[in-house]
Amino acid sequence: MTSTTASGSASLDQPDYWWYRARSELLEAALGPYLGSPLRLLDVGSADGPSVGWMRGDHHRVAIDVDPRGLRPGEGVCASALSLPFADASFDVVGAFDVLEHCEPEDRAMHELSRVLAPGGRLLMSVPAYQWAWTDHDVRAGHYRRYTRGRLRTAVEGAGMRIDRSTYGFTGVFPFFVAERIARRARRRRAAAEGLTPVPPALERVLMTLSAGERRALARRDLPFGSSIFLAATKPQQRPLSEPGAQR
Repeated sequence: MTSTTASGSASLDQPDYWWYRARSELLEAALGPYLGSPLRLLDVGSADGPSVGWMRGDHHRVAIDVDPRGLRPGEGVCASALSLPFADASFDVVGAFDVLEHCEPEDRAMHELSRVLAPGGRLLMSVPAYQWAWTDHDVRAGHYRRYTRGRLRTAVEGAGMRIDRSTYGFTGVFPFFVAERIARRARRRRAAAEGLTPVPPALERVLMTLSAGERRALARRDLPFGSSIFLAATKPQQRPLSEPGAQR
């Protein structure tokens, strides 16, 4: 997370919660092909460790978060996405999973994510979907907004990026998501609605099975709806000054 008003990622307290495990697999299926073989990788919001294990490798990895509890000694920096403490073009890949919704102003965060990417570098990200799904959970998590695919594309393109892929995720379990959001609103008592929704073991097995099927689908095509949005984008290569038409 990157919001100074947030209480910290729930994944720090419940890293084995089904949603985090499923998200790791869905992110890898949707965005893994865009990871490539970077030399330098920045993981923004790395306190959400359960979702980024697939991004580890032989490359040099730097992680940042405003919550130091999720940072590993020697590779973590306590910092905000609104002011990244790195030089321009420092990284080949930047990952920002469920980060942008915590950032205000949004365009400043997008500028920073783009700034630290090298030309030709790739941005991999996810955000929560649909403003109509806003509940006390978003307030407690420190969100400023939820997204549609169109709004996220506008934010990314506004930072000068080229979209490679944008798709909804958690499509298979979407009916359960809608039911959970309705239940939260019906309770209207913060004490009853705070935190991650408990899931009985039998239902967890159903949710993980549905997510496994979706993982295979994401490897082949984009999905039209879901409670998350996954996006990959590239920072365009800068043209040399000697190229015809380049700015002087």
